[in-house]
Amino acid sequence: MVGLLAGAAGCGGSTGGSAGGATAAPSAAMPMPTPTPADGDGSGLAQLPGQAFYVSDRTSAARQLADLRGQGRTAEADALLRIAAQPSSQWLGEEAARGIAEQVSRRAAESDRTPVFVAYNIPHRDCGLYSAGGAADAASYRSWITGVAEALGDRRAWVVLEPDAVAHTLDSCGVKGDVAAERYGLLAFAVQELKKRPQVRVYLDAGNPGWAQDPSAMAEALRRSGIGAADGFAVNVSNFYGTDRDAEYGGRLSAALGGKHFVIDTSRNGNGPLGGDAWCNPPGRALGDPPTADTGRPGVDAYLWIKNPGESDGECGRGEPRAGEFWLPYALGLARAAR
Repeated sequence: MVGLLAGAAGCGGSTGGSAGGATAAPSAAMPMPTPTPADGDGSGLAQLPGQAFYVSDRTSAARQLADLRGQGRTAEADALLRIAAQPSSQWLGEEAARGIAEQVSRRAAESDRTPVFVAYNIPHRDCGLYSAGGAADAASYRSWITGVAEALGDRRAWVVLEPDAVAHTLDSCGVKGDVAAERYGLLAFAVQELKKRPQVRVYLDAGNPGWAQDPSAMAEALRRSGIGAADGFAVNVSNFYGTDRDAEYGGRLSAALGGKHFVIDTSRNGNGPLGGDAWCNPPGRALGDPPTADTGRPGVDAYLWIKNPGESDGECGRGEPRAGEFWLPYALGLARAAR
């Protein structure tokens, strides 16, 4: 879920001059799978010793792992375990978000771990592209985010708030004027509602190093979106930029925001970007650093797998799986290429 590259999909992302020359997509698209209310699916996943974040046995990768084991496909299962055994985020969209947030946060609390959620339901989502949708209007969004916040209650949770939403007000995707002002107000409301929960941390999405080229403009947009009350911001959501470059971009933005902390999506950045405008299911990519709250980088609160590795970015004009569908060959490629 999450927006698509301007040049390839008609939205207005800017071009980033990374070492690989990659064009910066907004984050790659990914609609949310919905967990069932049943007990664990038998994939046998355990919480990793010393890991702060929750490993769910209900992710797409975990379910595929159980299927592979059941079919005796041991080599593929062993490779996929590199994804399934790591904590990744639970995306929340328009459907059943409150129930999913409550269910996952309760299971995480029972395991004494912290779940990571991605709230992704802003009106005019993704500029009408692969992940189009979102709440019908401002009132619907306020009701939706209040429900999510209430579902989390007094349990621990981290929430990455609305990937692409701020950055799309700074590109050519049409979120301008009164629409942008409404969006900033909705994001500030979401931060306020979520921060009413005593153990919820909130990170507003701040694009990636190749998309958001002007830290001062991004900083001002984040201020209008309530960053002052949030715990920080997120960078590289669903993208491929290397951790060093993400940290440099985040550091400049942090300086413009009075030292706000941030998190980095390392889910697929192990080999960095492919180059050119290859943002949609690019080949040869790899898993990045595993999720951890011990990054060793001042101001970087965590490396997170915000994008769920193995879920497609979209059809990509090549007939590939829909955005959000788990794609085993791609997942295995990411896992096998990881260091």
